[in-house]
Amino acid sequence: MAFQEIKNVEIKGISACVPQHVEDNRNSKIIGSNEDIEKFIESTAILKRHTVSDSGLCSSDLCVKAAQDLIKELGWSLDEIDVLVFVTQTPDYQLPATSSILQDRLGLSNECFSIQISLGCSGWVYGLSTLSALLSTGSMKKGLLLVGDTVTMTKSPLDKSTYPLFGDAGTATAIEYKEGADGIKFHTGTDGSGYKSIIIEDGGYRNPFSHDSLEVKKRESGIFRNNLQSHLNGTDVFVFGITKAPKSIKALVEKYNISIESIDYLLLHQANKMMNDKIRKKVGVEESKVPYSLSEYGNTSSCSIPLTIVSQLREEVKEKNKKYLACGFGVGLSWGTAYFETENLCCPPISFL
Repeated sequence: MAFQEIKNVEIKGISACVPQHVEDNRNSKIIGSNEDIEKFIESTAILKRHTVSDSGLCSSDLCVKAAQDLIKELGWSLDEIDVLVFVTQTPDYQLPATSSILQDRLGLSNECFSIQISLGCSGWVYGLSTLSALLSTGSMKKGLLLVGDTVTMTKSPLDKSTYPLFGDAGTATAIEYKEGADGIKFHTGTDGSGYKSIIIEDGGYRNPFSHDSLEVKKRESGIFRNNLQSHLNGTDVFVFGITKAPKSIKALVEKYNISIESIDYLLLHQANKMMNDKIRKKVGVEESKVPYSLSEYGNTSSCSIPLTIVSQLREEVKEKNKKYLACGFGVGLSWGTAYFETENLCCPPISFL
């Protein structure tokens, strides 16, 4: 099993930025009747979502603002940031990597190590692992993890199984080398046999773009999309989530002898309320320790864990030491769990673009 214990690093701050535009699911034309809408909101807890709509905003724009806010609040100088890791599934271009563009837009040194990772719902945990490992030897001291997605741009507005669930966001997480720090513990896993459960079928090199890619087809009742828009098999993903996520959390706490009762927060990828309630109960964590950002932001893919910290826990984490378990799970299929502690976390207010 893929366990990592990465020492000598600390999370110093987390920030987030979302689009100004808000969509209210109570005004949805695709979910169904008013009764259907209320049932949807009750089961998912998703009332509103911030979306880029037709603004032209990219995930990189949201991440730049989040990063600028965090750098300013931390008082970091740009030339001392040694590493930039960008996690997204909605880059600016097919090439070059948007991480290179972000290095320039933020004014970071040409000596900055910049890398991009294509992952979705587990992306923040994997990005945290990657950046922590790069900093842990001390040869590089400070790094930024930028995690952002404009996933609504990949959804069909005529697909009731996906469109009402998702929102857009960008986040920044600052990590610093500190000799002797306890660091972060990880458990990660992948099951590529389930890759078709969440997929955009066309537009890559396996199935290149063609005129047929643009044809909107009825897939089943209430689901119309083309092959450049994402498909989600809700049943497969639900079973995957309630199976793999609790197993990963339990594996991590058992491996490192972590008391589940001692944690302050269980941070779950904001998939939907029904799924996360089942995961929480399987792990045995009381409801008060599991914060949600679903009602205001929906499922923001790779951003959902850091966005939840900033939107729901900002005042608590700024002034107190806290212990966390964080678990992301989804597209890939991929999952990851992290245990970490923070001390007086720098956490600027959410920004809007």
